[in-house]
Amino acid sequence: MKKSKLTILGGGSTYTLGILMSLIEESNHLPLSEITLYDTDISRQEKIGKAANILLKEHYPSLEKFEYTSNQSTAFKDADIIFVQIRTGGLLMRELDEQIPIQHGLVGQETCGGGGMSYGLRSIPDMLQLVEAIRSINKEAWILNYTNPAAIVGLALDKVFPDDNRLLNICDMPIAIMKSYADILDEDVWNLEADYFGLNHFGWFTKIQNKYGHDYTSELKHLIQNNDFKPTDKLIANDPSWQSTFKQAKQMVQDFEEYLPNTYLQYYLYPNQLSQKESANNTRARQVINGREKEVFNDCDTIIKQNNTENIDISGDIHGVYMIRIAASLVHHLKERFIIITRNEGIIPNLPSDALVEVPALLGRNGAEPFKVGEISTFYKGLLENQYAYEKLVLEAYFENDYNKLLQALVLNRTVIDTNKAKNVLSDLFEANKEYWPNLN
Repeated sequence: MKKSKLTILGGGSTYTLGILMSLIEESNHLPLSEITLYDTDISRQEKIGKAANILLKEHYPSLEKFEYTSNQSTAFKDADIIFVQIRTGGLLMRELDEQIPIQHGLVGQETCGGGGMSYGLRSIPDMLQLVEAIRSINKEAWILNYTNPAAIVGLALDKVFPDDNRLLNICDMPIAIMKSYADILDEDVWNLEADYFGLNHFGWFTKIQNKYGHDYTSELKHLIQNNDFKPTDKLIANDPSWQSTFKQAKQMVQDFEEYLPNTYLQYYLYPNQLSQKESANNTRARQVINGREKEVFNDCDTIIKQNNTENIDISGDIHGVYMIRIAASLVHHLKERFIIITRNEGIIPNLPSDALVEVPALLGRNGAEPFKVGEISTFYKGLLENQYAYEKLVLEAYFENDYNKLLQALVLNRTVIDTNKAKNVLSDLFEANKEYWPNLN
C-alpha cells in the first residue's frame, strides 16, 4: 500500500498527541512516510512537537520524516492529506463565547446559539485564508476540515470554493455517538452502519444496522429508554459534562422516539433547561483550560524531560481514527461509508438545495458519493429549515457586513428567540470580538 504524506494544521492542539497515537494504531489502514505539524502559535506547537518527535520515534519506527513548522510552504507543498482543526482566538475566546450568552440567561456553547455564531464569525476569515494558501501551493491534497462550528465554516468554504471536491467538511460527533451504541450492543463500532440526516450538530439516526444487515434500531431505542446512556469513547467517557449530555439524549429518545438524536440537539429542544444548568464561572472552556490543557502540556513536559513516553498515558480515540479511516478511504479508493457534510442538491428534496447536509456517503478517489435520504416529515423539515436559515443569515451577515442579518439570525436561533436578548447578547459579543469580527453596518 502506497505511503502518504500528512500535514496536521493546528499542530499545537491538545488533541494532536492523541491523533498521532491514532495514526500509529491505524498505520495498517493509512501508512505514512511523513507527518508535519503546522501552527501559527510557535511556542505552543514547539512543546507538542518536541513530545511528538519522541512519541513517533518510539512507536512509529517506519515513519521516514517528522517535523513541525510555521512555514506554509514547508507544511503544504508535498502533502497528500491535510487535517484542519484551528481555533481562532484560542480557549480564552471560547470562554467568552460561552460566558456571554450564559450571562444573558441563554445557552452558552461553542458551536450552538450566540457562542457558535461568535466562534463562526472569527473562524471564517482564517479558514478562507488557509484554504487559499493551501491551494496556491498544493492543488491535489485532500483537505479534511473539522474546524468548528462546522456548519458555518463549511458554508463559507462552500461559497468560496464551490468546485473543490477534494475539500471535505467532517464532524466526529456521529461516530462518537455510534461508539456508545456499539458498546451497548456489544458490537464493534466499525461493524455498524448508520442511516442519518440533518445539518451539522443537528441531525438524527434513522437506522442502525450491522454490515450483515441486522437492524438494531428498535433494540437500541429500548435499551436507551430503559437504561443509562453514557459516552464510552475514552476521550469523553469520564467527562461529567459529556455524561450529562448523554443523559439528556436519553430524554430526547423518550420524548421523540421516532429517531435517535445527535446529542447537540439538546440545546435546541431544551434551551431553557440547559441554560439553567450552566455557570459563567465554570464554562466548558474553563474546564478544558483547567483540565485537559494542563494535563496534556504537563505530559509533554514529562516526555521531553525523560526523553521517552514511559508512564505517560497517550492513546488514540474514535475522533482520530474516524479522520484517519476517512483519509484512507479517499486516498486508497476504498469506497467505504462515512457520515460527512455535503451540499444538499436533492439529497433531501424538500430542503434548500444549497444547504450543507450531514448524511452517509461512500468516499473514494473522486470524493464523496452521498446517499439519497428522500423527503422528510414536517417536524424535522421545520426544525432544519429554521436552523439553516440561521446559518445562512450568519454567512450573509459576514460577507455583506450586515448587522441586521446577524440580529435576524440570532432571533431565529432556537437557543435565543427573544429579540431583546438577541440585541443585548450581540452587543456584548461585538465588544468581545472587536479584534476579530468584520465591521458590520
